[in-house]
Amino acid sequence: MKARSKTQHELLADERIIELYWSREESAITETDRKYGQLLYQIAHRILNDRLDSEECQNDTYLKVWNTVPPTRPTVLRSFLAKISRNLALNRYKEKNRQKRVPSELTVAFEDLENTLQGGESAERELAAAELGVMINDYVHTLALRGQYVFVGRYYFAESVEEIAKALQMTKSNVYKQLEEIKKGLKQYLEERGERVE
Repeated sequence: MKARSKTQHELLADERIIELYWSREESAITETDRKYGQLLYQIAHRILNDRLDSEECQNDTYLKVWNTVPPTRPTVLRSFLAKISRNLALNRYKEKNRQKRVPSELTVAFEDLENTLQGGESAERELAAAELGVMINDYVHTLALRGQYVFVGRYYFAESVEEIAKALQMTKSNVYKQLEEIKKGLKQYLEERGERVE
C-alpha cells in the first residue's frame, strides 16, 4: 500500500467547511478554494472568457461567502458557491458588454435558448421574468436526470457541449440532439400553459 503523499490534502466535508465560516476561521476560505476553487473558476470563465476576470470573480466569491456565512447557513455548499460565482460573473459580464460584445459560452448558450423562446419578439416582453423562471424550473424537473444535467450544464453553468459530452460519456452529436429535444419540449410545455413563444 502506497503512503499518502504529503502534498495531498484530505478534502473537508461541506458541513465542516461551513462550521469554519461560522467560527470565523480564515482556513474556511483555504478549504473552500481547495475543494471548489476549480469549479468556481470554470463557472466564471465560461461566462467571462477571460483569465484575470475569472480569477477576480473567484476571489470575490470567497469574500462574498465570508461576508454572508454567517448569518446564512447554506443547505448545499456547492450550489451556494456556484450561485454566488455565477451571479458575480454575470454582473461583470453585463458591465463589460455595455461597451463591447465579449464572446463566451454564455453568449452562445443564451442565444440558443432565446431563439427557442422568442421567435419574433423578446422573451422578456412575452413573459415576466419571474414567471418564466418558475415555468422553466418546473419543466426541467419533468426531465430525466441526464436531461436535467444537460439543461443546467448548458444554460445555467454555460458549459460547452464538449464538456457536457465528456461528463456524461456521450458523443457531442447526442448532446446536440438532446438539447434540441429539450428546447422543443420546453417550447411545447410553455405553449400548453398558454404562453405564446412564437
